[in-house]
Amino acid sequence: MRILIADADDDVRSMARSLVEDLGHEAVEARDGDEAWELFTRLQPEMVVLDRLLHPGPNGLELCGAIRASEADTLNYASIILLTSLRSRQDVLDCLEAGADDYVSKPPDPFVLHARLLVARRVTMLHQEMQRYRAELALQAATDPLTGLNNRLRLDEELDRQHAISTRYGRAYSLALCDIDYFKLFNDRYGHQAGDDALQQIAAALAGSGRRGEGVYRYGGEEFLFVLPEQGAEHAKLALERLRGVVEALDIPNPGTEQGVLTISVGISSFVPGSGYDAERLLGDADAALYRAKAAGRNRVEVAAPAVAGEDPDGRSDQDSDQDSDQDSGDHSVK
Repeated sequence: MRILIADADDDVRSMARSLVEDLGHEAVEARDGDEAWELFTRLQPEMVVLDRLLHPGPNGLELCGAIRASEADTLNYASIILLTSLRSRQDVLDCLEAGADDYVSKPPDPFVLHARLLVARRVTMLHQEMQRYRAELALQAATDPLTGLNNRLRLDEELDRQHAISTRYGRAYSLALCDIDYFKLFNDRYGHQAGDDALQQIAAALAGSGRRGEGVYRYGGEEFLFVLPEQGAEHAKLALERLRGVVEALDIPNPGTEQGVLTISVGISSFVPGSGYDAERLLGDADAALYRAKAAGRNRVEVAAPAVAGEDPDGRSDQDSDQDSDQDSGDHSVK
């Protein structure tokens, strides 16, 4: 554990360093507020011992506030002990309200400081354990439990981020919606446990075969969605044709279908900078392209007509409307 000791008094720093090292921790020393803040931001120590009247630069109370502010949007937490020569009750309250976990009167008694360091270590360890639990819960909330892929919660965050980046910097990206062909027939024949096993195999193949920077998400029951940053329709189609082949090569039997094995159909849509399309419209276009892939015989990749820069995203042609109408009325009972 790394502990920052910030005090202008050489004797105090030396005594505190000895105690810290006796406890088996690493000691980092600062002589003023500016140096203390620089070391804290660079090294991120787990514990801090600060002089209340530290100078020049920010004093102990100001550093407490800055440290707590820096932790506001993170899982980090540093236990803080303030050293103070001020004895009033209000001064003690000021220390604690500023963000300190404990205080020690100056000149510090080595035994008292040693005891406070032991308590601070327990506080730090408890916070670290809580941080691990929070990180695990956040991961579980955004992960599909069956396939281990990111779920719709993570997808919503990623789509917002990707669309904002592409819009701001004028970069293309593509979405690819994949659906397992005739999966209902497979489940009916082999049962849902076999269906879950097949989903896991296909998810692992898709996740393991994607290029770095391409996120794959479980979008629905047997649907997966790829987010392909900085890839236009042509490159996205090449990538998904390869993935389609990877799934077919798994050779998971599905008798009664044309290929005799589980396959996927894919619909792709691409963001064109300046088109005004939003992520929701792109998802709709990918879904329409997927429907066309299904209608054309399955086990294939279809690409939505690209948006045109400057085009009204709501100005759809009659042909588009007819396709959407067909899709809405289509029979999806056998996929």
